[in-house]
Amino acid sequence: MNTLKYYVFISLLSACLWTSTSLAADKLAGEHLAATCIGCHGAIGHGGHADHNPAPNLYAQQSSYLINQLNSFKTGTRSNAIMKAMASNLSDDDIKNVAAYFSSIAPIKTESNVALAKVGQSKASMCLGCHGSSAEGNGQFPRLAGQRADYLVNQLTTFKAGARKNGQMQAIASNLSEEDMQALAAYFGGL
Repeated sequence: MNTLKYYVFISLLSACLWTSTSLAADKLAGEHLAATCIGCHGAIGHGGHADHNPAPNLYAQQSSYLINQLNSFKTGTRSNAIMKAMASNLSDDDIKNVAAYFSSIAPIKTESNVALAKVGQSKASMCLGCHGSSAEGNGQFPRLAGQRADYLVNQLTTFKAGARKNGQMQAIASNLSEEDMQALAAYFGGL
């Protein structure tokens, strides 16, 4: 009887290990796929240049957030022609792998305007309730810490103008001046 219990245990353990490894994202495969992202998002996902590219930093972004956004582009619930075309070519596993790769890269600070960041820090509490106490993000809300300041200002401006839809963000952005946006962006970029 003990032999039967042993074989059942080993069989169940093997099944669990096989299932968990088959469901795990493959960062190496994600790194290979991410090569197509570099043209817009920069080397290892550190964003494009302000003068011609509003693409965000992808490094250290929460994996679940990246998966949600890629799926939103793929289905068209988030609108961007380039991202729709890119995401449409990705399988569910590809999306998970790319997200695993970018989320595994260590964050860096992208902003060094200390005086402006100090002004932004006094205004940041309105953002931290959703984006995390350290602006680290979660599956629903993006990481703001280390994001490029020009990208953040662009997104706040887009929310304020109503071109990007999200009721809560549109309400918050509608109450921000250009100076407020610059200060918040400097603060979050410096985290």
